[in-house]
Amino acid sequence: MKAVIKVGGKQYYVAEGDEIYVEKLNAEAGSTVEFGEILMVDNKVGNPYVSGAKVTGEVIKNGKQRKIKIFKYHNKTTSSRRTQGHRQPYTKIKITKISA
Repeated sequence: MKAVIKVGGKQYYVAEGDEIYVEKLNAEAGSTVEFGEILMVDNKVGNPYVSGAKVTGEVIKNGKQRKIKIFKYHNKTTSSRRTQGHRQPYTKIKITKISA
């Protein structure tokens, strides 16, 4: 089975056994997570969500992505150079079961 789930404001097209990276969730590694906002299951589209559908997954790990550099510069001004970095936190999840 395949499904489209909504997590953290983004949509993911998943199947059983897939590993996805989502926005950081408040869950420990090894715990189980259920997603209730299912937009589609095997071409059955909901309005806006499919009723009675669930997707369960197991949290593999929490971490941070690699660092990105942000450099801001304005030409012909002396005090307008700024360097900043950011590491986005994530949660890696393995999809274990899709039920409709």
